[in-house]
Amino acid sequence: MFTRIVVGTDGSETAGEAVHQAVDLAKLTGAQLSIVSAYAPVPKRRVQDEQAAAPADVQHQIGPREDVNLILEAAAAEARKEGVEVQTHPAEADPAEAILDVAEKTKADLIVVGNKGMTGARRFLLGSVPNNVSHHAPCSVIIVRTT
Repeated sequence: MFTRIVVGTDGSETAGEAVHQAVDLAKLTGAQLSIVSAYAPVPKRRVQDEQAAAPADVQHQIGPREDVNLILEAAAAEARKEGVEVQTHPAEADPAEAILDVAEKTKADLIVVGNKGMTGARRFLLGSVPNNVSHHAPCSVIIVRTT
């Protein structure tokens, strides 16, 4: 059925539901799971200031990917606990583009996203991750009702 599944998360409760359902699908089908989280670039000056204020032994860990890495590791731990083979993909990109890029690179059979941002006026003005993913996906997409 599915051999490679991609799911995006931003660490929110709604994205957590999409991750949970992707983990369940991967477990049922024996698929490999790729979890994606995107982040916006952070000005170098801000990173330097944060690094300078941190203890020397952790300065190298501070950067724009710090929060994303924590989010990805928490989601990956859930998958591993269920016996699912998982890879994490931090990306400095727009969230929808990051998900689509990983889906293409991994030759995914399925993308799982939450429906956050698909209601109200925002969906018409700015678009949303699920809308963009569903319109440009190289494979099937499941939009999980999370809101």
